[in-house]
Amino acid sequence: MRCPSCSSLDTQVKDSRPTEDSSVIRRRRVCLACNFRFTTFERVQLRELTVIKRNGRRVPFDRDKLVRSLQISLRKRPVDPERVEKMVSTIVRELESGGEAEVSSEAIGEIVMEHLRQLDDVAYVRFASVYRDFREAKDFEAVLGELSDEGVPANVRK
Repeated sequence: MRCPSCSSLDTQVKDSRPTEDSSVIRRRRVCLACNFRFTTFERVQLRELTVIKRNGRRVPFDRDKLVRSLQISLRKRPVDPERVEKMVSTIVRELESGGEAEVSSEAIGEIVMEHLRQLDDVAYVRFASVYRDFREAKDFEAVLGELSDEGVPANVRK
């Protein structure tokens, strides 16, 4: 592991322990060249995923990009960061176990929206507005209508 301070490859693991849900190993490391201490996380990767973008371009799946987009949607919302991390792990596991090495960005977006809908309505609408490229207020009204119809039985809806 390369030292983030001096870029030396001569580092040593001082402590290893699983996280609370045992899906990730947390390692404390020390650089033998500059004595800088840092933490790394190791998680299981079932397969290398490639994302097929809307324009046809193929890029490697980036878990951190998924986390960043969720953090933007959840900004200033009362959602525990551990729940977000658990949701990200669930989404990644779902994608990796899907059987395909290539996944469309649309499929990823739909999976994220399903999980956000269960987690936080406001974050769901924020994410949907970017993902579905809302242009007018009626686009928001349609999504809000979907959310309000969820709790109403089908025979009572307008």
